[in-house]
Amino acid sequence: MSGEPGDDVAPTVTGAPATDAAAALLGALVARGVRHVVLSPGSRSQALALVAAELERRGHVQLHVRVDERVAGFTALGIARETRVPAAVVCTSGTAVANLLPAVLEAHHAGVPLLLLTADRPPELRGVGANQTTRQPGLFSSATRYAADLAVPEKSDPDGTSDATVTLRVVAAEAVDAARGVGQWSAGPVHLNLPYREPLSGPLPAWLDAAIAASAQAAGGGSVDDAAMSGALYQGGGGIGSLDVADEAGEMPVALDRGPRTVVVAGADAGPAAEALAHEGRWPLIAEIVSGSRFGRHVVHGYRQLLRDPDLGGRIERVVVFGHPTLSREVTALLSDPAVEVIALRGPGEPLGLNGATRSVDAVAVAVDGDSPEVVDAERAWLGAWMRASRAAAVDLSPPAPDVDALSSAVPQERLGAISAELDAVRAPVDRNLLVDAVWRATWPHDRLVFGSSRLVRVADAVLPGKKVTVHANRGLAGIDGTVATATGVAIASQSAGAHGVTRVLLGDLALLHDAGGLLVAIGEAEPRIQIIVGNDGGGTIFDGLEVAATADAEAADRVLYTPHGVDLGRLASAYGWTHTRVTTRAALDQALTTPAAARQVIEVPLAR
Repeated sequence: MSGEPGDDVAPTVTGAPATDAAAALLGALVARGVRHVVLSPGSRSQALALVAAELERRGHVQLHVRVDERVAGFTALGIARETRVPAAVVCTSGTAVANLLPAVLEAHHAGVPLLLLTADRPPELRGVGANQTTRQPGLFSSATRYAADLAVPEKSDPDGTSDATVTLRVVAAEAVDAARGVGQWSAGPVHLNLPYREPLSGPLPAWLDAAIAASAQAAGGGSVDDAAMSGALYQGGGGIGSLDVADEAGEMPVALDRGPRTVVVAGADAGPAAEALAHEGRWPLIAEIVSGSRFGRHVVHGYRQLLRDPDLGGRIERVVVFGHPTLSREVTALLSDPAVEVIALRGPGEPLGLNGATRSVDAVAVAVDGDSPEVVDAERAWLGAWMRASRAAAVDLSPPAPDVDALSSAVPQERLGAISAELDAVRAPVDRNLLVDAVWRATWPHDRLVFGSSRLVRVADAVLPGKKVTVHANRGLAGIDGTVATATGVAIASQSAGAHGVTRVLLGDLALLHDAGGLLVAIGEAEPRIQIIVGNDGGGTIFDGLEVAATADAEAADRVLYTPHGVDLGRLASAYGWTHTRVTTRAALDQALTTPAAARQVIEVPLAR
């Protein structure tokens, strides 16, 4: 958010090319299916902002105002994560644009559609020391699927039929298609840089609704011209490599022959397809908690220790990878083994290639032949060994069942002992295992669960059983930034689409503090149903489990890695209008999770370091 000084007396404006251009562009985006606009206020972007407000008033979009552009970017990312339709992000010029970079990089690496509409100064004010002006075109070039520095609108358009308006509608169609990954591109960010001259806003054009209808009618004819694409088509350095460009349409899936000792690995955003393949192939399923694949009969519990077992992990011959695995060193070691055949389903970002010989493919299918009795017996034995080990490694975090007989005993000592045991269970302090288990048990298919990139997601990955729920996590780059804003976007999108559940976000205290600005919801906007469950261990305890803990000076490590803080999370939540609950026992935690006190709630769980 930023502003610019103006004259003491504003001139009378009867028409503004900036407003007509903003109406043409946003109207065309609406016609292409965009239903959410997230904006941060600023002077140079005022035409876009005012048109967006009018579109909301007429029922065409939902508008979400965020004073911090970084929060705006991640809010749009969360909306698009849930809907797979890009949300438009509007901001003014200068540093406002740069604040979108973290969300852009995450969207690029995770394959999430995003539309960036950045207002700018006209060309004659660039490079001459003008206020709030920097080189915005190309700022996101390593991460965008399509980028354009559009022409300055020169004339008003009285009827919505000018060449400039038509061009903007074509650009809007191409931008949405590129963001959604139409053609040979994975979904991801698109950047439209929009220079405007004064007057920066004026009366809204009368043709706005008619233009939306006309653009919608013509929406089926547009397509992205590969020659016009710009941005991230290059190998290495964080951009899209040539291996990420889809093969020609209609290519047959790669057939997976029967016989090799195979496991299916599901990383972030793998989705149900990984479980379906494991089921059809009769192969063990190693599914990260953020994969959306941790369900079904073939899920492997305690997979980390089993991958270290030479009789299981040491005998793997082939791995089929869905999504982006990031949560365990054991999976990384497996995928880095040059002796193992690795077949990875192609996704956004760089192609997986940790062992130097990974094969990237668009689709796989289990081969229909090779099902000889010997192969069937070998595969049955392979799966059976994994499933037996999985059952033995499963962690049961269920509270012990009450001793009904002792509670009803006529012997006072037996009855008192049973009562004491029940009270001890109720009063037992919450540790990390119990925390993640409580959140997992409270979450059902009508809910949404968002994991922050904190220590807790790794705990959850290690101990939680299978369950088919919708899970989100920013694992494209696995940063802690933007977690609250992303979860808010997920909540907004799912609940506006009719979901009746609650969005829960599980994160650590540093991740919450890093995105404290995401707690701010604009006055007058609908409040989403969201619970932030924060495990507060006073700092970054994830470093306590890394090698550095054994080699670094303890005092120095505390200061620069653990980074302790003294923030009162209750006061922080209250300052932003959230209800705060502090719980220390499993019974209190279960109650807080299942009986929300308000639409927006912070549940703080103190944890030992």
